[in-house]
Amino acid sequence: MLVIVKDSYDEMSREAARIIADRLRKKPDLVLGLATGSTPLGMYKELIRMHREEGLDFSKVTTFNLDEYVGLPPDHDQSYYYFMKENLFDHINLDPRFVHVPQGMAKDVDAFCGWYEERIRRAGGIDIQVLGIGANGHIAFNEPGSSLGSRTRIKTLTGTTRQDNARFFASMEEVPKFAITMGVGTIMDAKELLLLANKQSKANAVRTAVEGPVTASCPASIIQMHRSAFVVLDKGAASELTGLYNDTWESKIFP
Repeated sequence: MLVIVKDSYDEMSREAARIIADRLRKKPDLVLGLATGSTPLGMYKELIRMHREEGLDFSKVTTFNLDEYVGLPPDHDQSYYYFMKENLFDHINLDPRFVHVPQGMAKDVDAFCGWYEERIRRAGGIDIQVLGIGANGHIAFNEPGSSLGSRTRIKTLTGTTRQDNARFFASMEEVPKFAITMGVGTIMDAKELLLLANKQSKANAVRTAVEGPVTASCPASIIQMHRSAFVVLDKGAASELTGLYNDTWESKIFP
């Protein structure tokens, strides 16, 4: 695990985008795992800039998103498919055939989850998976207590997570109670992980994930067990860490 601490959110976002761009230039048919939320927005903006100004080519990339609300159609303005279209997909040259976001309106959710796992396998596995971290240590919608070997499935969202997301909806009653999410085991199958966190409000969760014990009570702590994980932080998110960490991803080459 390589922890990279940058001075600001913008610097953190550029550093994360550089890692993705490096992997894409080395492997044009990259299989890229994506995340939603405010944290990766800066990284997506930088990738869009790289595409427009530097010719970064996404035409052969396959994407898999971490999660989606159950019960929201793709064109709902709070669906994660809509989020990805607005903030990344519509601004780069992705082939729509290679884009995968969990289907919140699937009639048979269990069957869909099995299909999603199979699609990842048939794509050759995810090369690099982007992650955020919740204030309670969740990754994707794997809440505290989730099995560290779990696969893609439907999850009941905790009150804390629903409250955190309520600001995006007209009322708490409109916040979905269920989501389809990649499992922790699915995430750990990715060849590399790229976890991003910013702001002081994430500092405790980051410290627990990076320096605490590996435990299902903080699902993000499992990244300690991954052979090729990057954790890219701004100073606020890193403020409770006690270790000394490298400041550039080029300083470590994973075999």
